[in-house]
Amino acid sequence: MDFYGIIEIVGKVIDAAGVAAIVVGALYASLNALTRGLRHQRPVYTQFRRLLGRAILLGLELLVAADIIRTVAVTPTLESVAVLGAIVLIRTFLSFSLELEITGRWPWQKPSAVPAGADPADGDPAAGAVQGRDG
Repeated sequence: MDFYGIIEIVGKVIDAAGVAAIVVGALYASLNALTRGLRHQRPVYTQFRRLLGRAILLGLELLVAADIIRTVAVTPTLESVAVLGAIVLIRTFLSFSLELEITGRWPWQKPSAVPAGADPADGDPAAGAVQGRDG
């Protein structure tokens, strides 16, 4: 197998990992929301959005990586690079939007401090990111 064939396979594997991250994350977020709802643990909706958003962000990052690998290594034409640029711009906008939804702040903003004794999982999406809790 030649170099380009290997790179194409690597790109497809990373693509599959991106899709799998989104699907597995959506299933996990759904099961988590279902069990939290049945146990009357709150917040259900904000926790679901946070977990789903993180899964989508991870999947988008992997999909962008796969696109970059395939475009730069396999078909580095001006047209393919322009299409890649458009895809990266769209996915970057989606990533920033999801980050804002999950944490309540832009990625370049510093996190606010959590008051002592406060539980970051009590519904403040920004608080979970401050202490590094993944939900």
